[in-house]
Amino acid sequence: MNYRKLILISSYQLLLGLPLMAQDLDPRAYARIPVNATTLVTGFSYSYGGVVTDATLPFRDVVAKVQTPSIGIAHSFSLFHLTSQALIALPYSWAQVSGEVGNQAERITRSGFSDMRLRFSVLVHGAPAVTLSEFAKAPRKTIIGVSLNMIVPTGQFFSDKLINLGTHRFSFRPEIALSHPFGKRWLIDVYAGVWFFTKNSSFYPGNSVRTQQPMGTFQAHLSYNINPLMWVALDATYYTGGKSSVNDSYNDDRQANSRMGATVVVRVGKHNSLKFSFSTGAIVRAGQDFSTFSIGWQRSWVKAGTEAKATKPD
Repeated sequence: MNYRKLILISSYQLLLGLPLMAQDLDPRAYARIPVNATTLVTGFSYSYGGVVTDATLPFRDVVAKVQTPSIGIAHSFSLFHLTSQALIALPYSWAQVSGEVGNQAERITRSGFSDMRLRFSVLVHGAPAVTLSEFAKAPRKTIIGVSLNMIVPTGQFFSDKLINLGTHRFSFRPEIALSHPFGKRWLIDVYAGVWFFTKNSSFYPGNSVRTQQPMGTFQAHLSYNINPLMWVALDATYYTGGKSSVNDSYNDDRQANSRMGATVVVRVGKHNSLKFSFSTGAIVRAGQDFSTFSIGWQRSWVKAGTEAKATKPD
């Protein structure tokens, strides 16, 4: 297989094989919660857009549409008297990709499970582990948190296909965060992390090895409590790095991209809340230039003695 074809194949992998992990926009991800809180989360997202690639490659007008329902569960607990939380989420995706390759129109569809997401977080400052009754009396404080995000290769992957829903590799992102309240209703969050990737030794056509350099990610969120039942946020993220190689031949696909978005969360009844969000690429040097709409529903409860009580949406 020649070098030019390897570049083409690796660029196609940017469509779906690389999840939107660097493009995450998650306000209040380090909000304080009581221990023994369990949250069931379901959601649906719709992403559409193109892929920015090397202009010298023999394909153009690449457009993708991806529909992804997901389900997950999170649980909070005390770890060395610190508020901690573990989360697991499993998405399923339908994707349609079209474009011109060598002046010939092509269209590909895929459906199946995407890679599983895992997250473990600890609030190391400003949020000691508390019960539900203690949580209701706790003042707002500046919080410092850390987390480890992991993507597990459970998604659909065919080594003889260019477009896949899974990556056939593990990905890890350690992250540190600062959450600072000001005034009675405002909150600012800033996060910094780095994605690390294991190699894919079964890359197209099945015997190629694809590697990817680490990719730094940064997020900033400004949120406002409209009332006890509703809050809104403006979101931004920047990610850089992630240059890839196939069989030790490096590609010109280093990312230096940014996204902007907005989030609205509304509490519905005692136990439920709805989350609406939108994000789009602001500056895209390489990779996915997608716009994403999503809606989520969560049901939360806290075990307090012998009765379960709901938490406020975070």
